[in-house]
Amino acid sequence: MSEDPSSTNWLERVLGRGKAPGSDSQETPDQKRMMNAAEQFHLLRVVDVMVPRADIIAVDIDTGLHDLSKAFQDAGHSRLPIYKESLDEPIGMVHIKDVLPYLMLNARGRSAKTYKDRKVLNTIKRPVLFVPPSMLAQDLLSRMQARRTHMAIVVDEYGGTDGILTIEDIIEEIVGEIEDEHDDVDLQVKTVRNENSTHWMADARISIDELEEAIGREFASADEEGEVDTLGGLIFTLAGRVPERGEIIYHPDGIEFEIIDADPRRVKVIKVRTLTKSALEKAKNNLAAE
Repeated sequence: MSEDPSSTNWLERVLGRGKAPGSDSQETPDQKRMMNAAEQFHLLRVVDVMVPRADIIAVDIDTGLHDLSKAFQDAGHSRLPIYKESLDEPIGMVHIKDVLPYLMLNARGRSAKTYKDRKVLNTIKRPVLFVPPSMLAQDLLSRMQARRTHMAIVVDEYGGTDGILTIEDIIEEIVGEIEDEHDDVDLQVKTVRNENSTHWMADARISIDELEEAIGREFASADEEGEVDTLGGLIFTLAGRVPERGEIIYHPDGIEFEIIDADPRRVKVIKVRTLTKSALEKAKNNLAAE
């Protein structure tokens, strides 16, 4: 799913400079704000965007499974940095999806003691990038895309940890704050059955797993699930930008996403339909002909 950042101006696609067919050429105040932010983006350095050391939530490599699951619950993040002995010795990151199989083993009857004390981080840790605070944010974004890595550790000249940075932190500098999937909101999918068809109305912040369960069909690839967690994130990845209200985005596995509600910063509500292979090709051809 990731693209070579050297072949595409990623920022132009995110900002929607390639306008959707039929869209209004007049820019809204939010769009103008984003354009101004984009024009200044090339000046930003990692130190301007990073989460400072004092605000980092991280886990020790020897953390047991019970404490690890609690750390994710308390932090409200899907990724946490891992350190050895101290925060000045970061060695990687852990994604909550890699922890879930071990939690499922416990649910199937493993003893509470074994579950609580089991140490799995050495097995499931993922790599991170190590970057200086003076690095340009746009260069880091390109490197993170190329390496398919979502977290970078910012280190000072002595090798100490100054902060951390995620792709989301960089994107927020342009599009504004992205509402996190862990916000205290009622996320849902509503099933709408008509005489001849069924579709679903989904909150963009719902997880891909929850949507797949609701529609009774798995469609996201392993690469897609590794890159994004939410339906809105998946659509953002497929389109390469924030789609506009009324736009239709197609997933290659036969899923149609129609943007019902959105603003220049984010998608909010999506109409989801499942299509046969022939229906998908017909819909794509009709869209191309418009």
